[in-house]
Amino acid sequence: MSSSLQLARLLQLASPALPVGAYTYSQGLEWAVESGVIRDEASAGRWIGDLLHHGIGRYEAPLVFALVRAWTAGNVSEIARLNEEFLASRESAELRAETAQMGFSLHRLVRDLRDPGLAGVESTLAGLGEIAFPTGWAGLAAYWQIDPEAAVAAYLWSWAENQVMAALKAVPLGQAAGQRLLASLGAAIPSAAVDALKLPETEWSNFTPAFAIASARHETQYSRLFRS
Repeated sequence: MSSSLQLARLLQLASPALPVGAYTYSQGLEWAVESGVIRDEASAGRWIGDLLHHGIGRYEAPLVFALVRAWTAGNVSEIARLNEEFLASRESAELRAETAQMGFSLHRLVRDLRDPGLAGVESTLAGLGEIAFPTGWAGLAAYWQIDPEAAVAAYLWSWAENQVMAALKAVPLGQAAGQRLLASLGAAIPSAAVDALKLPETEWSNFTPAFAIASARHETQYSRLFRS
Protein backbone atom coordinates (compact mmCIF):
# COMPACT_ATOMS: atom_id res chain seq x y z
CA MET A 1 0.00 0.00 0.00
CA SER A 2 1.42 3.39 -0.99
CA SER A 3 2.17 5.98 1.66
CA SER A 4 -0.42 8.31 0.13
CA LEU A 5 -3.11 5.65 0.36
CA GLN A 6 -2.11 4.89 3.95
CA LEU A 7 -2.51 8.58 4.75
CA ALA A 8 -5.91 8.67 3.09
CA ARG A 9 -7.03 5.63 5.07
CA LEU A 10 -5.70 7.17 8.29
CA LEU A 11 -7.64 10.37 7.61
CA GLN A 12 -10.73 8.25 6.99
CA LEU A 13 -10.32 6.52 10.36
CA ALA A 14 -9.78 9.81 12.21
CA SER A 15 -12.58 11.66 10.43
CA PRO A 16 -15.67 12.82 12.34
CA ALA A 17 -17.57 11.40 9.34
CA LEU A 18 -16.74 7.87 10.55
CA PRO A 19 -20.28 6.52 11.18
CA VAL A 20 -19.90 5.42 14.80
CA GLY A 21 -21.86 8.17 16.56
CA ALA A 22 -18.90 9.72 18.40
CA TYR A 23 -20.48 13.19 18.17
CA THR A 24 -23.30 12.10 20.48
CA TYR A 25 -20.92 11.57 23.43
CA SER A 26 -19.05 14.04 25.65
CA GLN A 27 -17.50 11.55 28.12
CA GLY A 28 -18.57 13.53 31.18
CA LEU A 29 -17.54 16.90 29.76
CA GLU A 30 -21.18 18.01 29.68
CA TRP A 31 -21.49 17.45 33.44
CA ALA A 32 -18.23 19.35 33.99
CA VAL A 33 -19.87 22.28 32.18
CA GLU A 34 -23.09 21.90 34.17
CA SER A 35 -21.18 21.91 37.45
CA GLY A 36 -19.09 24.94 36.53
CA VAL A 37 -15.75 23.14 36.35
CA ILE A 38 -15.64 24.01 32.65
CA ARG A 39 -16.89 27.52 31.98
CA ASP A 40 -14.65 29.01 29.27
CA GLU A 41 -11.89 28.27 26.78
CA ALA A 42 -9.14 28.08 29.40
CA SER A 43 -10.96 25.66 31.70
CA ALA A 44 -12.02 23.50 28.73
CA GLY A 45 -8.39 23.32 27.65
CA ARG A 46 -7.27 22.29 31.13
CA TRP A 47 -9.93 19.57 31.38
CA ILE A 48 -9.24 18.04 27.97
CA GLY A 49 -5.47 18.45 28.30
CA ASP A 50 -5.39 16.77 31.70
CA LEU A 51 -7.39 13.83 30.32
CA LEU A 52 -5.00 13.54 27.40
CA HIS A 53 -1.92 13.45 29.63
CA HIS A 54 -3.21 11.48 32.61
CA GLY A 55 -5.90 9.19 31.19
CA ILE A 56 -6.33 8.71 27.46
CA GLY A 57 -2.62 9.06 26.72
CA ARG A 58 -1.59 6.63 29.44
CA TYR A 59 -4.25 3.98 28.88
CA GLU A 60 -6.18 4.10 25.62
CA ALA A 61 -3.19 5.17 23.53
CA PRO A 62 -0.85 2.33 24.59
CA LEU A 63 -3.78 -0.08 24.39
CA VAL A 64 -4.45 0.97 20.79
CA PHE A 65 -0.78 0.42 20.00
CA ALA A 66 -0.88 -3.05 21.57
CA LEU A 67 -4.06 -3.85 19.64
CA VAL A 68 -2.53 -2.76 16.32
CA ARG A 69 0.41 -5.09 17.00
CA ALA A 70 -1.92 -7.95 17.94
CA TRP A 71 -4.02 -7.47 14.81
CA THR A 72 -0.90 -7.30 12.64
CA ALA A 73 0.38 -10.55 14.15
CA GLY A 74 -3.02 -12.23 13.86
CA ASN A 75 -3.00 -12.90 17.61
CA VAL A 76 -6.73 -13.41 18.22
CA SER A 77 -6.34 -14.38 21.88
CA GLU A 78 -4.41 -11.16 22.58
CA ILE A 79 -7.02 -9.11 20.74
CA ALA A 80 -9.74 -10.70 22.87
CA ARG A 81 -7.79 -10.13 26.08
CA LEU A 82 -7.18 -6.45 25.36
CA ASN A 83 -10.81 -6.01 24.32
CA GLU A 84 -11.98 -7.40 27.65
CA GLU A 85 -9.44 -5.28 29.52
CA PHE A 86 -10.78 -2.12 27.93
CA LEU A 87 -14.42 -2.99 28.58
CA ALA A 88 -13.57 -3.68 32.22
CA SER A 89 -11.77 -0.34 32.52
CA ARG A 90 -14.87 1.75 31.84
CA GLU A 91 -15.75 3.62 35.03
CA SER A 92 -19.48 4.11 34.44
CA ALA A 93 -22.39 2.45 32.69
CA GLU A 94 -22.45 5.33 30.18
CA LEU A 95 -18.80 4.90 29.23
CA ARG A 96 -19.18 1.15 28.77
CA ALA A 97 -22.33 1.62 26.68
CA GLU A 98 -20.51 4.24 24.62
CA THR A 99 -17.57 2.07 23.64
CA ALA A 100 -19.83 -0.96 23.01
CA GLN A 101 -22.18 1.05 20.77
CA MET A 102 -19.30 2.57 18.83
CA GLY A 103 -17.65 -0.83 18.55
CA PHE A 104 -20.89 -2.33 17.25
CA SER A 105 -21.19 0.45 14.67
CA LEU A 106 -17.59 -0.01 13.57
CA HIS A 107 -18.14 -3.75 13.16
CA ARG A 108 -21.11 -2.99 10.95
CA LEU A 109 -18.97 -0.58 8.93
CA VAL A 110 -16.37 -3.31 8.38
CA ARG A 111 -19.11 -5.38 6.74
CA ASP A 112 -20.55 -2.44 4.82
CA LEU A 113 -17.18 -1.55 3.28
CA ARG A 114 -17.57 -4.72 1.16
CA ASP A 115 -13.86 -5.35 1.06
CA PRO A 116 -13.14 -9.12 0.83
CA GLY A 117 -9.77 -8.49 2.48
CA LEU A 118 -11.56 -7.44 5.65
CA ALA A 119 -13.14 -10.87 6.11
CA GLY A 120 -10.59 -11.80 8.77
CA VAL A 121 -11.20 -8.59 10.71
CA GLU A 122 -14.97 -9.09 10.49
CA SER A 123 -14.86 -12.70 11.68
CA THR A 124 -12.53 -11.86 14.58
CA LEU A 125 -14.79 -9.02 15.70
CA ALA A 126 -17.84 -11.26 15.38
CA GLY A 127 -16.21 -13.76 17.74
CA LEU A 128 -15.69 -11.20 20.50
CA GLY A 129 -19.30 -10.70 21.50
CA GLU A 130 -19.20 -7.17 22.91
CA ILE A 131 -16.72 -5.09 20.93
CA ALA A 132 -14.84 -2.14 22.41
CA PHE A 133 -14.37 0.72 19.96
CA PRO A 134 -10.52 0.75 20.12
CA THR A 135 -10.51 -2.94 19.20
CA GLY A 136 -12.33 -2.48 15.92
CA TRP A 137 -10.51 0.77 15.17
CA ALA A 138 -7.11 -0.88 15.60
CA GLY A 139 -8.22 -3.76 13.39
CA LEU A 140 -8.86 -1.41 10.49
CA ALA A 141 -5.60 0.46 11.13
CA ALA A 142 -3.66 -2.79 11.02
CA TYR A 143 -5.43 -4.03 7.88
CA TRP A 144 -4.68 -0.74 6.12
CA GLN A 145 -1.01 -1.09 7.16
CA ILE A 146 -0.94 2.25 8.94
CA ASP A 147 2.23 3.02 10.86
CA PRO A 148 1.48 2.28 14.56
CA GLU A 149 2.78 5.63 15.80
CA ALA A 150 0.70 7.48 13.22
CA ALA A 151 -2.31 5.37 14.16
CA VAL A 152 -1.98 6.23 17.85
CA ALA A 153 -1.54 9.94 17.06
CA ALA A 154 -4.63 9.87 14.84
CA TYR A 155 -6.65 8.09 17.53
CA LEU A 156 -5.69 10.76 20.05
CA TRP A 157 -6.47 13.52 17.56
CA SER A 158 -9.91 12.07 16.84
CA TRP A 159 -10.65 11.89 20.57
CA ALA A 160 -9.42 15.45 21.18
CA GLU A 161 -11.43 16.82 18.26
CA ASN A 162 -14.59 15.20 19.58
CA GLN A 163 -13.97 16.64 23.04
CA VAL A 164 -13.47 20.13 21.62
CA MET A 165 -16.62 19.83 19.52
CA ALA A 166 -18.54 18.85 22.67
CA ALA A 167 -17.13 21.91 24.46
CA LEU A 168 -18.14 24.15 21.56
CA LYS A 169 -21.74 23.01 21.97
CA ALA A 170 -21.98 22.70 25.76
CA VAL A 171 -20.07 25.72 27.12
CA PRO A 172 -20.63 27.13 24.42
CA LEU A 173 -17.42 28.30 22.73
CA GLY A 174 -16.80 30.02 19.42
CA GLN A 175 -15.17 28.41 16.41
CA ALA A 176 -11.91 30.36 16.86
CA ALA A 177 -11.68 29.18 20.48
CA GLY A 178 -12.15 25.63 19.26
CA GLN A 179 -9.32 25.98 16.78
CA ARG A 180 -7.03 27.42 19.46
CA LEU A 181 -7.81 24.44 21.67
CA LEU A 182 -7.13 22.02 18.84
CA ALA A 183 -3.85 23.74 18.02
CA SER A 184 -2.72 23.41 21.63
CA LEU A 185 -3.87 19.81 21.98
CA GLY A 186 -2.44 18.90 18.59
CA ALA A 187 0.98 20.15 19.65
CA ALA A 188 0.90 17.78 22.62
CA ILE A 189 -0.26 14.70 20.72
CA PRO A 190 3.04 13.65 19.04
CA SER A 191 4.89 13.29 22.34
CA ALA A 192 1.88 11.55 23.90
CA ALA A 193 1.87 9.06 21.03
CA VAL A 194 5.61 8.39 21.33
CA ASP A 195 5.31 7.91 25.10
CA ALA A 196 2.40 5.50 24.59
CA LEU A 197 4.49 3.29 22.31
CA LYS A 198 7.14 2.94 25.03
CA LEU A 199 4.83 2.49 28.02
CA PRO A 200 4.82 -1.11 29.35
CA GLU A 201 1.44 -2.55 30.21
CA THR A 202 2.33 -2.67 33.90
CA GLU A 203 2.40 1.14 33.83
CA TRP A 204 -0.82 1.76 31.91
CA SER A 205 -3.16 3.89 34.00
CA ASN A 206 -6.55 5.52 33.60
CA PHE A 207 -6.69 6.78 37.19
CA THR A 208 -8.65 9.99 36.62
CA PRO A 209 -11.17 10.25 39.49
CA ALA A 210 -12.73 13.56 38.39
CA PHE A 211 -13.40 12.11 34.95
CA ALA A 212 -15.05 9.02 36.45
CA ILE A 213 -17.19 11.15 38.79
CA ALA A 214 -18.22 13.46 35.95
CA SER A 215 -19.30 10.52 33.84
CA ALA A 216 -21.25 8.88 36.66
CA ARG A 217 -23.03 12.12 37.58
CA HIS A 218 -23.87 12.78 33.96
CA GLU A 219 -25.99 9.62 34.04
CA THR A 220 -28.54 11.40 36.25
CA GLN A 221 -28.12 14.92 34.86
CA TYR A 222 -31.58 16.35 34.23
CA SER A 223 -30.99 18.30 31.04
CA ARG A 224 -28.34 17.16 28.57
CA LEU A 225 -27.34 17.16 24.93
CA PHE A 226 -25.01 14.15 24.99
CA ARG A 227 -25.34 10.45 25.76
CA SER A 228 -22.29 10.39 28.07
